[in-house]
Amino acid sequence: MMKRTLALSALLAGLATGAAADTLVVRLNSDIRGTDGVNRDANTDTVLHHVFETLVAFRDDLTVGPLLAESWEVSEDGKTYSFTLREGAMFHNGDPVTSQDVKWNWERRNSEEVDWFCKPYFDGSQGLEVTSVETPDERTVVFNLAGSNALFLAQLANIQCNMWIASPENANDDGSWKQETAIGSGPFMLGAWEKGQSITLEKFADYAPLDTPMSGLAGDRTAKVDEVEFLIVPDQSTAETALYAGQIDVLPGLDAAKIEEAEGKGMAVSSTAGLSFTPILIQTDDDLMSDVRLRRAISHAVDFEAIAEARSYGLAEWNSSAVAQASAYFDADFREWPGYDLEKSRALLDEAGYDGEPIVIQTNSRYTGMYENGVLLQAMLQQAGINAELQTLEWATQLDNYLAGTFQIQSFGYSARLDPAQMYGVLLGDKEERPTAQWENARAEELLLESMQTTDFDKRKALFKEIHGLMVEDVPLLGLYYEPVVDAVSPRLEGYSVWPGDKTRAWGVSKTD
Repeated sequence: MMKRTLALSALLAGLATGAAADTLVVRLNSDIRGTDGVNRDANTDTVLHHVFETLVAFRDDLTVGPLLAESWEVSEDGKTYSFTLREGAMFHNGDPVTSQDVKWNWERRNSEEVDWFCKPYFDGSQGLEVTSVETPDERTVVFNLAGSNALFLAQLANIQCNMWIASPENANDDGSWKQETAIGSGPFMLGAWEKGQSITLEKFADYAPLDTPMSGLAGDRTAKVDEVEFLIVPDQSTAETALYAGQIDVLPGLDAAKIEEAEGKGMAVSSTAGLSFTPILIQTDDDLMSDVRLRRAISHAVDFEAIAEARSYGLAEWNSSAVAQASAYFDADFREWPGYDLEKSRALLDEAGYDGEPIVIQTNSRYTGMYENGVLLQAMLQQAGINAELQTLEWATQLDNYLAGTFQIQSFGYSARLDPAQMYGVLLGDKEERPTAQWENARAEELLLESMQTTDFDKRKALFKEIHGLMVEDVPLLGLYYEPVVDAVSPRLEGYSVWPGDKTRAWGVSKTD
């Protein structure tokens, strides 16, 4: 393995001469959180989906396609799914992937010892219930459901759930995960993890791909480089300098304002409409924020269109709903929202008895968009007479606060959910049971369950519209826009592309000298 860890000072000074043609260098703005898929964030998901594989995965068009399972059959009543594992699928330690491994992963994730946040998606509490998993032979695994459910395949493919199949060798005898171990069946295997500096993945020479085209995270995942180095560069300006100097090959999440500059320096820029939701979160359990009149006053103080235009340079439009413009379910009805109106804002503040109490907006400097959205929000709220204070935290601290629900307002971002029901599933819930739930509304949860129980497109769309109407009434958060996917890449790369799922894909990419 070629080991290449570059210090930021070396990047700035231009001391290195560039990565070799057999190493693809991808920028990360922060380190991964672990290798078990449970302690996760967006960066962790990105890296580990190169190492591990889910049974099925989302395609570019947001349909579900094959990956570790080459095919599947569904019973007439929609309650039984029989998957056939990909022929030749092998773990990085040389063991074949079997149906028993799938069952082991399923049982481990759903055990009391593992705090897997996706358990509610499969235990019946949100409508979908897996009653048992059977292994009739080495390559066949059968999932039995309590009832038919339109979201089952999508939840298996859910990027954030990390329902990938790992080798049981990743676990100790007591079932606990071996730290820094990652034995999967993907096209790359874990080489070295230099904490805070880089994660290096090596090409898995015995990878047996599907005979279907690469699409999204599905299909052929053949690696065309020997190594992928995810280089941790927290500062965006430093990362751009490294890209232009040839020290980084892929810079995901380029700010739209920098597209012209990047292209002027010879970089290729790839962009598409995205599904990553950028909202302002409001803690409705907070003494002040619990008053819907105050939440509506805050909404009326925000010029949503101006923020979306400023932050995306016209690549994204304002959208406060949980249904993205890139979704087939979206239409103009999802744009209904208590929009910019300072007179209404001030009138509601008076009605709520607001007396200038400070309202703290948490943000961080790690993610440029979150920080700038926080700055813009503070200025707009102050203009309406709201005593808004900006608190800039370390990203890890802000994330911990989000996980615990300890904030008044947060400038935040959700990585892409590829079905609207998945995004609503993240937002809706009981805050006592799940502090990350932003919205408690029993009727909205009932409608969400209905949306999961039908495959009829028009019925699902109508249900999503009803949910959105309830969200307009409650104002549990302020949706700003869906982040456009904009990556800047070296002109030496071939085969690199972006997709609405907004996850970097290093397979299928080659690099010239």
